[in-house]
Amino acid sequence: MQWNNKYIYPKSTRSIVDGSRHYSVNEERLPSVTTILKATESEEKKASLQAWKDRVGHKQAEIIKREASSRGTSMHDYIEKFLLGKLNLDLLGDNTRERMMADQIIENGLRNKLDEIWGCEATLYYPGKYAGAADCVGVYEKRETIIDFKQSNKPKKEDWIEDYYLQCAAYALAHDTVHGSKISQAVILLCTKDNIFQRFIIDGERLKDFQNKFLEKVEQFYAQRRAN
Repeated sequence: MQWNNKYIYPKSTRSIVDGSRHYSVNEERLPSVTTILKATESEEKKASLQAWKDRVGHKQAEIIKREASSRGTSMHDYIEKFLLGKLNLDLLGDNTRERMMADQIIENGLRNKLDEIWGCEATLYYPGKYAGAADCVGVYEKRETIIDFKQSNKPKKEDWIEDYYLQCAAYALAHDTVHGSKISQAVILLCTKDNIFQRFIIDGERLKDFQNKFLEKVEQFYAQRRAN
């Protein structure tokens, strides 16, 4: 695993506009990929989320969401330090849940598989349409790849992670558009709070299909904005 700074990723600032995350990149203020996904959720998915909140209670649902967000942030911080070669600066401690989750991803998903790192927390954008920050971009098992790190309360079935695929597909499309790269796969590395590791990969025509699906959501998002 080695760094190869073959692409220059722009600096960006994040802001909240009408309750949604946006990125300011090269004098453009663009909605984030997650903002677009949230705004274009299907009615079925909205109903499912609402049913979960009703089942566990809205107060408990907020607690679960905050805990998951905090856990994910800590896990990401540890993995980023690993990618940057700064583990000696890690302050999490050896036995935290987040560190053990990160170790699962590093040992099972990254070590001896990640050949080159081009960037981590790299700002990616599609001019005039959207922006985001990819957890990692580089060469993974000899293929140009977008890599995303996820945490979960329980193992995922592939049917449940369409938004993960859409997010990675959006990043791959933005990277190819701006940098002229040829991202051929997206890899999602996930660990549950009980240390169960999972890896999901989309490539080839499936990756292109998800890119097209995301572009449809982009058009839907801007149509909704114009209507309002």
